[in-house]
Amino acid sequence: MRQSIPYLSLLIFAGIACTQPKETTEVPKADTTATKFAHAPLVKHIYTADPSAHVFEGKIFIYPSHDIESDVAQDDMGSHFDMKDYHVFSMESPGGTVTDHGVALKLEDVPWAGRQLWAPDAAEKDGKYYLYFPAKDKQDIFKIGVAVSDRPEGPFTAEPEPIAGTFSMDPSAFQDGAEYYLLWGGIWGGQLQWYEDQKLVEGRKGPTDGIPAPDQKALMPYIAKLSDSMTELAERPKEVLILDESGEPIKAGDTNRRFFEAAWMHKYNGKYYLSYSTGDTHFIAYAIGDNPYGPFTYQGNVLEPVEGWTNHHSIVEFEGKWYLFYHDTELSGDTPLRNIKMAELTHLPDGKIQTINPMK
Repeated sequence: MRQSIPYLSLLIFAGIACTQPKETTEVPKADTTATKFAHAPLVKHIYTADPSAHVFEGKIFIYPSHDIESDVAQDDMGSHFDMKDYHVFSMESPGGTVTDHGVALKLEDVPWAGRQLWAPDAAEKDGKYYLYFPAKDKQDIFKIGVAVSDRPEGPFTAEPEPIAGTFSMDPSAFQDGAEYYLLWGGIWGGQLQWYEDQKLVEGRKGPTDGIPAPDQKALMPYIAKLSDSMTELAERPKEVLILDESGEPIKAGDTNRRFFEAAWMHKYNGKYYLSYSTGDTHFIAYAIGDNPYGPFTYQGNVLEPVEGWTNHHSIVEFEGKWYLFYHDTELSGDTPLRNIKMAELTHLPDGKIQTINPMK
């Protein structure tokens, strides 16, 4: 996600035409002498963030947010993150050329949405591609929508209504065999704190109204199995519990470990890995469980803090190796204008993940 912090801003530029020529970026090797960053930006001609990566048709496809400068006033709910479109990128192999396939979906083509297309994700089933995305509806409440295409790069056609039963933001899709799941949620600008028992509490406003006390259970992400159509939930969403080493839910005041946003799931050696951003402490943390519904036990960090306030990621396997996709602000030095990156990820023999440092 792009969070609700006063000095952040994120926009997606709606004025880029769908007929825009494809842009390509040669991915340079990180220069160990000229930069403090451990990994090179994947895209340089536009600003990108929140990369969700998948392997489709033998390539890596990346579904990020699209940052541009904003005239919208900054506030604690992230109003200045006024994104208006999505681009899709692909690469034949790690280190190869990155292709920008242009605008895949625009805000004006989503009938129910009012503003703010935040971090998306995608899935494939039976030759159809599904783009899951959050947006605020006409009442300024985040919902999650879905758009469909015959191609992984789009363009995508949005369903006329958001997915019933969804709320908050940061959707991510997880396939486990023949089953597909949708995860989502985020606090502060993501509005998760405005809900109780999955119902919006009237009158709650702002980033902290509804946040539990520090000694209470933290707010957790949600998960639900997707229906065969991939455009509806097949069940009532369930809270995904993240536990500490004693088997107790992580507390709201444990800001180095508690869930903030950007839930992502992958499976390795029969175990399920739930990774997520801790938001205001800037880690990508992870927890391990025995099934997609959890509970998950906290293990440590996948990624140390990056340059820039936000931290949002995805993890994907490609040709027998695992990769982390993330963003920082190397190109701009400014949190609202980010760039996506990738790094090889290592699962250690004990099942833990070797923590990645984005800096040298």
